[in-house]
Amino acid sequence: MKLRLDGFRPEFLDFQRGIRVGHLEPHERITQILKLSLEERYRQTFVTDRWGRGVYWQWICFLPKANRLAKPVSSHVNFGCSKYFIMVDREEARFKAGLQIERGLVDSEPHPGCQLRDDWDWNRLVAGIKDGGPLFKELRRLTGEDFEIQAGSWELPNRFSEANMPAASRLAAMLNSMPPDRWGAFQLFYPMTAEEVRESTGQDLVEAMLAIFEEVTPAMNECMQIQLEVKETSAV
Repeated sequence: MKLRLDGFRPEFLDFQRGIRVGHLEPHERITQILKLSLEERYRQTFVTDRWGRGVYWQWICFLPKANRLAKPVSSHVNFGCSKYFIMVDREEARFKAGLQIERGLVDSEPHPGCQLRDDWDWNRLVAGIKDGGPLFKELRRLTGEDFEIQAGSWELPNRFSEANMPAASRLAAMLNSMPPDRWGAFQLFYPMTAEEVRESTGQDLVEAMLAIFEEVTPAMNECMQIQLEVKETSAV
């Protein structure tokens, strides 16, 4: 069955309520469209997770199941895994798509699934941010192409673009200095304004999301225990 990308509509990105996923046909749901598109591209199973409930969700992610299963301690939780994400940031009135890696909490014995472990991708992220390294080169390249970085605690995040991108040592130090009792995360994303979303077709938006995911994949590969590689379809 041919994958349909024509069911999604711009109005499903609602800047007051979030991303509409409820009361839609399967080919209209962005969750199904992106999950199946990623699985077709990489020939791997992806896990979908979200923040939100009901008809509108605020944040949706897609992570390679193989990367989670490769973790000896944390194979039962999604927090330790690099993930593609989309979200409607209602405060900023922007749609964002890109890469997210979570640190979680450094000390969270009451909630062990939220506690940073040695096999989380966060550790590879921080270790990989160094001058001349492939990961930092990718961050430099993408911020030079209008991608942005948001990193730190959710309450007090640091925001970087090409104009204020710090040196590798400063960025790594900032990631290491986040309060241990606050949820920490790193996002590398491309933003779109509400006007840009409204002026696009649904198929334009789907193709843009997939193109953004493709752009952040080299950085994502630097942080995972597996590699995502495009699998060409064999001619019949």
